[in-house]
Amino acid sequence: MTARQWTISIDAGGTFTDAIARRSDGEVREAKVASTPQDPSQGLRDAVASLEALGVPLTEVALVCHGTTVATNATLTGSLGRAALVTTRGFRDVLGFRQQNRPDVYSLTPERPSELISRELRFDLDERLDSAGRVLSPIDPAELTDLIERLRAADPEAIAVSFLFSYLNDAHERVVGQALRAAFPDRPVTLSSEVAREFREYPRTATTAINAALRPLVERYLNRASAALAASGVSSPLLVMQSNGGSVPAARAGAEAHRLVLSGPAGGVAGLAALAVSLDEPNLISLDMGGTSTDVCLLRDGRIPFTTVQHVQDHTLLAPTVDIHTIGAGGGSIAWIDQAGSLKVGPASAKAVPGPACYGRGGIEPTISDAHVVLGTLGAGALAGGLVIDRDLARQAVQRIAEPLGMSVEEGAEAILAIGLAHMVRAVRKVSVERGLDSRDFALVPFGGAGPLHAGMMLRHLALKSAIIPLRPGLFAADGLLVAGLRLDHSQTLLSDASAETSASLSEWFDDAAAEAVEQFQHDGIAADRISTTASLDCRYRGQGFELNIPLTDWNPETLQRVPELFHAAHGERYGHSNVLEPVEIVTARLTSNGDVDRTLEHARESVPRPLDDAAVLARRDVRLPGIGAVELPVIDRSRLLPGTDFTGPAIIQQMDATTIILPGQRCRVASTLDIVVTEPTRNEDAR
Repeated sequence: MTARQWTISIDAGGTFTDAIARRSDGEVREAKVASTPQDPSQGLRDAVASLEALGVPLTEVALVCHGTTVATNATLTGSLGRAALVTTRGFRDVLGFRQQNRPDVYSLTPERPSELISRELRFDLDERLDSAGRVLSPIDPAELTDLIERLRAADPEAIAVSFLFSYLNDAHERVVGQALRAAFPDRPVTLSSEVAREFREYPRTATTAINAALRPLVERYLNRASAALAASGVSSPLLVMQSNGGSVPAARAGAEAHRLVLSGPAGGVAGLAALAVSLDEPNLISLDMGGTSTDVCLLRDGRIPFTTVQHVQDHTLLAPTVDIHTIGAGGGSIAWIDQAGSLKVGPASAKAVPGPACYGRGGIEPTISDAHVVLGTLGAGALAGGLVIDRDLARQAVQRIAEPLGMSVEEGAEAILAIGLAHMVRAVRKVSVERGLDSRDFALVPFGGAGPLHAGMMLRHLALKSAIIPLRPGLFAADGLLVAGLRLDHSQTLLSDASAETSASLSEWFDDAAAEAVEQFQHDGIAADRISTTASLDCRYRGQGFELNIPLTDWNPETLQRVPELFHAAHGERYGHSNVLEPVEIVTARLTSNGDVDRTLEHARESVPRPLDDAAVLARRDVRLPGIGAVELPVIDRSRLLPGTDFTGPAIIQQMDATTIILPGQRCRVASTLDIVVTEPTRNEDAR
């Protein structure tokens, strides 16, 4: 008899670590434990232990996928490893000069951006290539030996190497990299030609430096995480979610640590794409609200948006990334009064420790979560992970800002929610209306621990088609980790005019990159028939400063010779004009490869129209809804809602991983997938 196989997905957030296990026959187990910021691997171990206690035999686990905030937090807080940088002679200060941009043009006291690597840890070497990749100055072995001795005296945790024009010819970087790896076998060495074969000196050097500085932290964590799983009895492969919405085996993830900076949020977007398919709703906007921040992403025609450049704090990363807009408005965002006496919310957060005051962990500052507790929209009592909500502590915290403003505690709580909601509304408009899209064509998908709390209010404040509450909103990002499978990205800057000669060499590059991806995926256990590739080119008119990405149906020379035609059409669509007489320059070639993994899909159930069952109502609660006032409403057990159930708010929908607030008059319908579709009565509704 064949053993039933399980997959486990674990998303480690700031406050909670979420885990979900799926068996091949459709059985599901869920766990939510408190995160352990001091050692995230302990939270991983606790999550696995919780799943085991729920009946998941760890010896039958075939795959574990993990979303982590280790790289995110290290980059945001500046808690990077102590790295050294080796550059071409004369380019030691690229990280200081950056791209000469001035964020505050009119400021008389501009704040200098932080530097990734301090100047005393930046070294240069007398080597040089020209802009075509030809050697102008070879490496002097004696100078290389001297460089190694200077690095040994500096004693960095990691070393980055970024030479001029190495994206065209990496020979010098390979020579230096080989020497450094021999001299420092216990320290990671990162070459720019291995992580970013693209032009523009500062972004390429910054990407190399960030990768080098993250590697000691990420590799240590992944080693601890792998050891924690092994100690728990899990012997299956461990995959780690990347910023690009795909996973990579943990054994390789550390070498490209810069690709993990958006590891956690990317899992939620992958789940969003799967939800779009299951509900046949191609246009969705996610609202992923956790304890510290809210991430917003727009899917149009079911396609995940990507960007090739990522900005984190003051730094630039060259890495394909899910295009997510992030704001500092989470459940733990702190409310405060500025010098002018105005109430502000965020971006500072109470974080996981001490957390909102209502958690009883020592926090005293009022937060969005405390405001919900004061108003009754978040009930007192036990939460997942052993947390207990204390309403008295929440009231004491909110009073700290309400009293100076001459408000009652309840009025202060309403004010906090109103400002937090304004931040969220602005974020949704930024990815929709401000991009020329009609928000009425999109449904909002709120998830994360705090997202559904604001579902009804967001729907009322925005002209949206509907709001869709996923079956497991608090575990949604964790559940999405396995959806996208494995992903590899290749890129190569060319800076060549489109021509027959360029087409031939470019076709050969695509063939080589695709073959390398297939070989790597097959080594990872992915069958050849489950591997897919997509190609594209960044192009521009000669002399332009920025590029347009042109998708390709294939990369044979005949198709590549049509690149100018494709670019003229794309330029006309984007900017309203094109110039067919102007030569087109191919800047960077890109190949994305995906490897599908086995995953269990949610079964659709028979949907029969029915009213709300009285047995689903757990209690009735007096709450104060912002902008509406005091209301008595039912508290509904989400687990008892059957497909086809149709009811009208107000209501609180309660479940293990999240709480959903439905405003008066809003209509709720339970889909065949058990997702809840919420609509406003005054707007046109499409029958589902």
